[in-house]
Amino acid sequence: MKNENLDKKFYLVREDVLPEAMKKTLDVKEMLERGKAESIWDAVQQVDLSRSAYYKYKDTVFPFSTIQKENIISLFFYLEDRSGTLSKLLGVVAASGCNVLTIHQTIPLQGRANMTLSLNTSGIITGIDELLFELRKLEFVEKVEVLGSGA
Repeated sequence: MKNENLDKKFYLVREDVLPEAMKKTLDVKEMLERGKAESIWDAVQQVDLSRSAYYKYKDTVFPFSTIQKENIISLFFYLEDRSGTLSKLLGVVAASGCNVLTIHQTIPLQGRANMTLSLNTSGIITGIDELLFELRKLEFVEKVEVLGSGA
């Protein structure tokens, strides 16, 4: 499982070439955000999308306007418990030009800890893909996931 996402990249794709399920997933997310549906079940029924398709795409497809205007990203880490781990990880983040807003870390159990970082990416030098690549290369990082972005 270690470094399973090293090769993940992000792309900007025109709407007319997206599969219908991805378009409908975006519709569901908008309905939920605007309060036009009371639940995911209600929203997927309204746009004629299966719940499994919604869950497949919900964390992987975003409107460009959302990504463009957001400067905050939240990352989830699964880390080995070693001395200096946090310091090294934060060094990579600082070198990228990001500013740390919050750090939440669990108490290590069985040599592993979960951590969530919220970052201000407005000053990023390298780009999100490059930052994620560098973080996943760290020998003590077993997993890095983008939880979301928002202001």
